[in-house]
Amino acid sequence: MMSKVNPMLGTQLWLKAAEEQQTTSRDPEWITNLEKVVDDNFASVTEISGDVIFFKLPIPGFEMPFVVLWLIVAAIFITFYLFFIQVRGIPVAIDVIKGKYSSKDDPGEIPHYQALTSALSGTVGLGNIAGVGAAVTMGGPGATFWMILAGLFGMATKFAECTLGVKYRELREDGTVAGGPFTYLPVAFARFPKFLSVGLTGLFAVAILFFGVGGGNMFQSNQTYSQLVTVIDPDGTGFITSTSGKLVAGVVIAVLVGAVIIGGMKSIGRVTSTLVPLMGGIYVLACLVVIFGNFAQIPSAFGSILSGAFTGEGVLGGIVGVLIVGMTRAAFSNEAGLGSAPIAHSTVKTRRPVSEGFVALFEPFIDTVVICTMTALTITIANTSFYQGERAKYLGADGDYSVGGVTVTSDAFGQHISWFPAVLAIAVALFAISTLITWSYYGQRAWNYLFGDTRTATLIYRVVFLFFTVMGCLLTFGQVLAFADNFLFVCAFVNLLGVYMLLPVIKREMNEYLEDRKSGRLLQLGLEDSEKEISVEELAGENQLVDSSGRNRVASGVAAQDLRMGEGGQVRREGVAADWDDEDDDGFGVGAATTPYPPPQRGGHRGLGDEDDDGFGRGGTTTPYGREPGHQPPGRHESGRDVPRMDDDDGPRG
Repeated sequence: MMSKVNPMLGTQLWLKAAEEQQTTSRDPEWITNLEKVVDDNFASVTEISGDVIFFKLPIPGFEMPFVVLWLIVAAIFITFYLFFIQVRGIPVAIDVIKGKYSSKDDPGEIPHYQALTSALSGTVGLGNIAGVGAAVTMGGPGATFWMILAGLFGMATKFAECTLGVKYRELREDGTVAGGPFTYLPVAFARFPKFLSVGLTGLFAVAILFFGVGGGNMFQSNQTYSQLVTVIDPDGTGFITSTSGKLVAGVVIAVLVGAVIIGGMKSIGRVTSTLVPLMGGIYVLACLVVIFGNFAQIPSAFGSILSGAFTGEGVLGGIVGVLIVGMTRAAFSNEAGLGSAPIAHSTVKTRRPVSEGFVALFEPFIDTVVICTMTALTITIANTSFYQGERAKYLGADGDYSVGGVTVTSDAFGQHISWFPAVLAIAVALFAISTLITWSYYGQRAWNYLFGDTRTATLIYRVVFLFFTVMGCLLTFGQVLAFADNFLFVCAFVNLLGVYMLLPVIKREMNEYLEDRKSGRLLQLGLEDSEKEISVEELAGENQLVDSSGRNRVASGVAAQDLRMGEGGQVRREGVAADWDDEDDDGFGVGAATTPYPPPQRGGHRGLGDEDDDGFGRGGTTTPYGREPGHQPPGRHESGRDVPRMDDDDGPRG
């Protein structure tokens, strides 16, 4: 039997929420009509985009969206390419988060812990509650196993993309940072024609911006309001359910969010570092109450998960159907490979980019392996009659049934903690607000890429963003938000293509960092600059060094191709990038594209006659000295290590 498992669980959430709100709405007729007109006109766009973006592979016996396969295959490939870094890198990640290899002198805006919580706040949300409830209903308990497995593989993807987000970031004079895919995709695509490189990065930015304003803003605002109604006015007869009440709620939410985002990433980091542990702790604690309150059912529940994972009994599509549902939920939940998280991680205070890659390992683990699994275990162990009924309806309709994921999860808690639905409502509201805050920053970076990174442009974006925050409480626009959710996964194609092309760079960074940790050199990074026994330029990545104005090579305008080749930045011995302005920079330094200026002094050949010297050393003009194909160019690796070379010169290396 062909599996009819619908992969677009996120889309189902938007449409289900819109349907429920419209059913209980007390809005004036003009608002209802406006929503209906917009949604009716957008329905076909949403359907077409879903069919294209979630194109299903024509494999006999089941249907798997290509984008999900793209994400899963990338995670597995990166895992093997980096030798299971998500397993052997955990001790390193713990040391990094504890600040063992960081100091207050490091460039960036927020510490490692706040970068992690900021990124987590963008992924931990309604999908961990409603999405998992729907997944376990559609795929049975066995979906939990594949969800955990996909989350573990996704850790490697997060490691790779977040390392790149920091490596090619822009350090500015005012201390702020711009990084993520907007800076590393142009480097990855440097060999493409310019129109293609700009077009792909621009497409990524549009998708992030659209989802940031829609799914990351309006829907989260709407869900926060809905949970307030659940707690304050469950009967739906009070002021808060009126149009005026919605407007007031929207303004209050917008003011609270505005007070956070106006302070930039530093403010967001401070808030999320408190909010994420709080909301996550409340939710996990409640899950544990239900799980251990049914202690006798725990062994049978794990048995159901394992047997269901490998037999697919009672699931549409059998074992393949279970696998698809579980892995799809994990991919949609932790967003590994979409390129959103590197935007937050790029603002971290560090001098070695790969350090944040290690920190990012925890993101899919916490989001998917811990929180999503807790939700699935709670539902499976509680095994309520409502859950069983929803499964029966889904199977009876041959998959053509919209599962109420929030209700399934809430009912599992309510059976054992009568007052918990109110606590769950608060948890959902906190999840939504935290997601809204972080996605405001993601959207801002996309806006700045498209319309300019100026104070005026940023101010305009924030006003527009907060306007839609208010509108999210008044309007649902289910079809529009479903389209935004579909469009977000365009990012997966663009982002992972760039990650694939830069994997050798990531591997070199990783190996050098682990070698430095083993030798004890990394401990120097935990000291203030004045206390370091090894100079900063020997420890830091080349792009993490700044000139006298506070800019790094990226901010100074080094071309993408030069960044990819590790060239284009003149770095002095003391580790400070030289001030320069070269309109036709070709990666050799200041001067025209045909004659390097000044000629590099390499290889100890100063004073030796060389009629055709081209600045690379003795020999012909076609092969730079020491640059045989496949060799690292003389000079600094990104990690700050010098490649062995003959050089008796104490001056700057060209």
